[in-house]
Amino acid sequence: MGKVCIHWLIMFLGLLGCSVLGEEGLGVNWGTMASHKLLPKTVVQMLIDNGIKKVKLFDADQSTMGALAGTGIEVMVGIPNDQLLAMNSYERAKNWVRQNVTRYNFNGGVHIKYVAVGNEPFLSSYNGSFLNVTFPALENIQNALNEARVGDSIKATVPSNADVYYSPESNPVPSAGIFRSDISSLMTQIVDFLAKNKAPFTVNIYPFLSLYLNPSFPQNYAFFDGGATPVADNGVQYMNVFDANFDTCVSALNSVGHGDMTIIVGEVGWPTDGDKNANIANAYKFYNGLMPRLAANTGTPRRPGYIEVYLFGLLDEDIKSIAPGNFERHWGIFRYDGQPKFALDLSGQGQNKLLVPAKNVEYLPNQWCMLNPNAQDLSMLGDKISYACSLSDCTALMYGSSCNNLDANGNASYAFNMYFQAQNQNPLSCNFQGLATVSTQNISQGSCLFPIQIKSASPFRSPSVGFAVTTVFVFVFMLLL
Repeated sequence: MGKVCIHWLIMFLGLLGCSVLGEEGLGVNWGTMASHKLLPKTVVQMLIDNGIKKVKLFDADQSTMGALAGTGIEVMVGIPNDQLLAMNSYERAKNWVRQNVTRYNFNGGVHIKYVAVGNEPFLSSYNGSFLNVTFPALENIQNALNEARVGDSIKATVPSNADVYYSPESNPVPSAGIFRSDISSLMTQIVDFLAKNKAPFTVNIYPFLSLYLNPSFPQNYAFFDGGATPVADNGVQYMNVFDANFDTCVSALNSVGHGDMTIIVGEVGWPTDGDKNANIANAYKFYNGLMPRLAANTGTPRRPGYIEVYLFGLLDEDIKSIAPGNFERHWGIFRYDGQPKFALDLSGQGQNKLLVPAKNVEYLPNQWCMLNPNAQDLSMLGDKISYACSLSDCTALMYGSSCNNLDANGNASYAFNMYFQAQNQNPLSCNFQGLATVSTQNISQGSCLFPIQIKSASPFRSPSVGFAVTTVFVFVFMLLL
């Protein structure tokens, strides 16, 4: 009897261990910059099926919010940067809260916990565009929440890129972290206001970007496997850039008198395409280092314990801006169609298996667009590829990407097919003056997938979606000829 009790006790403790991450809840970012979107109810079912209890949104789309109603999933609803100026009006901020927060505040409604006021509005690359409008918007939204008597349970926060703080070059260690000199006063105001309202500071941390932006950055330091040369900071050994970055944030908050403020990691992840370091193998390695740490509540040297984290992201987004890099469209742990990319255990227990895919996804017919093998005049091929890529996603063709090894014919077929799929397989979209033809045979090559799109109400038609990719690609294509 005693042995049986011990056996069941061990099993019970094991179950507790498996639910550590689940009890606190792991978050994901649900971005929707896709030409062909999964239905919101399909995505919500994915979240439920995979035990994901928190989601961060970049807007307040009604169909998305409606699909989340009654699920108990905790929501951080977003206000896009281009709406921050409007939120400088208190009346408009109150109206936004009425339309997007309190209307869902009922039994069986949406469990909103945070409002994300903007998204990385202080990025250096924005050249100060949102410096003067973010703090007034934050004040007005939180005050509107307070006036609506939901401010005790729903907090406004400003998701910030890690470039809002830095370590001075003379002492580049986490304990020297301070806010960027050009926004130091503004960040002090924001942090004071967050503290007054018991709201968290939200920061996005991207170890991948450290590697991407600095060719001499030690690769192992971007991961969690202990293979990196440690960075010493007053007796503390930092073995990875995530810990160092997070603790630099702690130090920056401490420098303005709020070293104990709750910190949420609003975005962290690893892309799977679009760069030589953005691939399935590295993403697998990164997540399989991150998830056990989160489950164990290890924390960081300066902030041990639980850290609230939102993975970035849930799904690939094929019309995101690629200004930061071609990898921007490939952050999802799921593909565009809700299929998992690699085995992962979101509980952090190392029991890796493929995540539960999206259910009942409808695809377009099994047909592809390819370079016509009988085409005689190829003089216009470069222009046609340029056009195709300007209206679709050709980032997988770029240097270091999954389709980078195709020959000239394969490159042309890939570009034509991406356009064909983006146009919902309209027969007229696979012609290109006789250079292209439809095939019912899968023309994927090795690890290079020639996708079939999911069904969608309408194709995406912006001529600017792929311009940066197109310019580079046509040059590469001409070299192959």
